Amino acid sequence: MDQSSAHALIRFGLGRRGAEALPPDPIAWLTQQIIGPDLATFPAQPTTVAALIAIREQREIERQERLAEAQRVAQEGTLKPNAAPLPTAITPGVPVTTKETRPAQKLFRADAAAQIDWLMQTDSPFRERLVWFWTNHFTVSLRQGGTGPLIGPFMREAIRPHVAGRFSEMVLAVMRHPAMLMYLDQEGSVGPNSPAGVRQHRGLNENLARECMELHTVTPAAGYTQEDVTEFARILTGWTTDFQSDTPGFIFRPNAHEPGPKTLMGRSFPAGEEGGIQALQFLATHPACYNALATDLVRHFVSDDPQPDAVRHVSQVLLETQGDLAAASLAVIKLPEAWQPLTKLRSPFDYVIAALRAVDLPAEKRGDVMGALRALGQPLWNAPLPNGWPDRAVDWAAPESLLRRADWAFGLAGRAGDYDPVAMAEASLGPLLRPATLEAVQRAGSRRDGLTLLLASAEFMRR
Repeated sequence: MDQSSAHALIRFGLGRRGAEALPPDPIAWLTQQIIGPDLATFPAQPTTVAALIAIREQREIERQERLAEAQRVAQEGTLKPNAAPLPTAITPGVPVTTKETRPAQKLFRADAAAQIDWLMQTDSPFRERLVWFWTNHFTVSLRQGGTGPLIGPFMREAIRPHVAGRFSEMVLAVMRHPAMLMYLDQEGSVGPNSPAGVRQHRGLNENLARECMELHTVTPAAGYTQEDVTEFARILTGWTTDFQSDTPGFIFRPNAHEPGPKTLMGRSFPAGEEGGIQALQFLATHPACYNALATDLVRHFVSDDPQPDAVRHVSQVLLETQGDLAAASLAVIKLPEAWQPLTKLRSPFDYVIAALRAVDLPAEKRGDVMGALRALGQPLWNAPLPNGWPDRAVDWAAPESLLRRADWAFGLAGRAGDYDPVAMAEASLGPLLRPATLEAVQRAGSRRDGLTLLLASAEFMRR
């Protein structure tokens, strides 16, 4: 493996998978992943419609359980001492389930496993890195909104189709997706002067509008005000999720929309759903948005401290192409800085995926991948806040965190079977393997110790 192949596989990819063939032309290999078709396949994985139906069913189960508990508490006081306990009241036809077998949880677990499995086998790791980068940019977390079974469909339907398209199209797909609407409480935002608002005495929820402006598009660098956030929230009223139809999904409800034209950052937008579409187009094509996206792309792929010239170049490409993400991605891989020594620290997610690909085990021997991510501090689809997981070494490099990685690596090495840790070290790192690390692996007392030393080495932690 030469230096450029190593950079392509590690800096822009997910790490080499076992002893897979090396790209003869790294730039061409990366380029083809962007300009070519998306090769990802997820057979039998749920759609947004299926996930919403599962959530609807689970909500009904939970409603029945609350009813049963209320009946039990209400009747408990009427029982005589030593009387037999009352049976639980459950509506006929509603299945009794445990938490682990409920529809939403089952869909979530199956989807998470499918996503991890695809990362193990993909031959388009750069494209997958972009899918996960944009998924983190538009964070939807399990911590809020009951979104679990929707996150996989959100990635497949709102993120994946647009990673080589226009950013404005991705923004529109994201903002209409039930996962984002539920995560940021858009279902609770009603125009105060709309028919629904007047009748129900309800008002705005600004979460979706605020995060879209602050995190997803223009950022505070655009100089917007709190009144702009409120006005954008008015523009987005009526955007919600329909759970009741046979094919549940996004719906615009005119009776919940704040009437009249609105002004956002000095621009006027019409009433109705079209006003929201126009406002998103305006925010997603704003120069401040392109500069923020360029900064994040360079930070993610190149350096914790993005070089101003590199950011300006990628931002200019976005501006000239009206937000073409394929062009921006190709601009990043052609930056001179992108082929300098690796300095980024792999996040726990990146680290676990890279280690599993290096060892190249079948699914049944990988162990509890979801548990590993939790133990290492980055549980899948569970970011603490809407700004997603951090992308700098300082956030992941605490000594205790690195020790946990070594402990997990030791467990993985014990499941790896018959292997040559020296050959694995040379295959996974090539010219990036330091002589001191190679010597330590060679002198290790066992194959397990040798592989642990490799996976816990400083160079394996980098991308």
